[in-house]
Amino acid sequence: SGLHEIRLPAIQPGSSIMPGKVNPVMSEAMMMVAARVMGNHTTITVGGQRGNFELNVMMPVMAQALLESIQLLAGAARAFTDRCVVGIEANEERCRELLERNPSIATALNPYIGYDRAAKVAKQAAREGRSVRAVVDEQELLPADQVEEALDVRSMTEPGLPG
Repeated sequence: SGLHEIRLPAIQPGSSIMPGKVNPVMSEAMMMVAARVMGNHTTITVGGQRGNFELNVMMPVMAQALLESIQLLAGAARAFTDRCVVGIEANEERCRELLERNPSIATALNPYIGYDRAAKVAKQAAREGRSVRAVVDEQELLPADQVEEALDVRSMTEPGLPG
């Protein structure tokens, strides 16, 4: 799990000791539904093992478990979509910060400074806990406009080839 990359809709009051906390109640509800469906799956599996000679006296419990799972999943999916998914917002600033600090974006420097130099930049950034951009700027490896072009994280996350 991450730390504040997304904002969930507030469905119920948060923590009594943590002001402003939003509890992920819809996600927790989905986990409960998943647990119940897994239990029903086990019921169906065990029931299926008890069949002999094209006769299975466990068929009623198997059917009940299957139908319950279908109803639970259908209702939970609707509720989760309506009360959670449609209200999720990306925290763009936090996502950008995490991307900028990830040494893997040094790969985008390969066409500009070559693999070996880009690898050194990535290792230094990781070792020092700094952004790739800060290391490139400090070492003056590229003009500012090329750094901006190479390390544009938005273009890295969209379809198509760079440039």
